[in-house]
Amino acid sequence: MTAERFLLLRRAAERRGRRGEFLAMLALVLKGYRILGRRVRTRAGEIDMVAKTPGGIICFVEVKTRTTLRQAQEALLPRQEMRIIRAAELFMSQRPWLPVKGVRFDTIVVSDRTWPRHLRDAWRPRGR
Repeated sequence: MTAERFLLLRRAAERRGRRGEFLAMLALVLKGYRILGRRVRTRAGEIDMVAKTPGGIICFVEVKTRTTLRQAQEALLPRQEMRIIRAAELFMSQRPWLPVKGVRFDTIVVSDRTWPRHLRDAWRPRGR
């Protein structure tokens, strides 16, 4: 594969990912969630989205955009979960004023021609 072809594919994937994140955000807002941040960067890594449920739970959301829902669900690997957990801990430690009724890790999967699927409490920190 040429470098030019690689860049074209990479740009297309980036556009698809941004579109998926926008649709995921829209789905959460329509459910009454308040978006606290998108593409939140910490020393531990990036969190696709941080949202607050109508009940006050802080959700750290990973958005996966793939051709099929099954591919999107299988795309979240354990090492990514650990990175997001560390990033979430940093996010919360830097915002002690943030009222919290709980913390949750969600995944939103986006595929072609379907509405985003919100998987609440998709995973939990192990041994923490």
